[in-house]
Amino acid sequence: QIDFNSENDIVKKVVFILTHFGRIDILVNNAGVWKYGEADKISLGDWNATIQINLTSTFLVTKEVLPSMKKNKFGRIINISSTAGQRGEAYYSHYAASKGGIISYTKSLASELGKFNINTNCVAPGWVDTEMVSSVFSDEAYKEKERKAIPVQRIATAEDIAGPVLFLASDLARHINGEILNVNGGSILCG
Repeated sequence: QIDFNSENDIVKKVVFILTHFGRIDILVNNAGVWKYGEADKISLGDWNATIQINLTSTFLVTKEVLPSMKKNKFGRIINISSTAGQRGEAYYSHYAASKGGIISYTKSLASELGKFNINTNCVAPGWVDTEMVSSVFSDEAYKEKERKAIPVQRIATAEDIAGPVLFLASDLARHINGEILNVNGGSILCG
């Protein structure tokens, strides 16, 4: 495990991996927190914690991994964002801001790093039935309402997200760079 609040811990973990395995070819930035907050009631602490875990840790881990990828002239970076980062999300503005930042960061990296054979892409899930949203989905009526609002009529599982991530990490996606892959059952179409 990595303490994503600690740049020092991130550096130590990346050094450990490089020491033991010699290189890092694929990086999936998937750390995330999601907490309810009305826009005028979000504390600075909650804002900063969300930005730190969701966005700043993506920057820090990527920054530490890039020298190895550049040296080897190969890399695949897949950042996990959210539909909230594309369209906003009421009562989760801090979360949406962090995920929108990941999208912009992804596109910037893609422009900068392509010449090193490093592709940077983003997967933007909608609702995924994970521990992070378990408190909201404990209300079965709410979960059912959200499920029905998704064109494919189901909430994603972690496995539904893993497949597209594996695709982007594979050679099949070698000419895909700077893309936001929506994996949300079509919910982005429904506003």
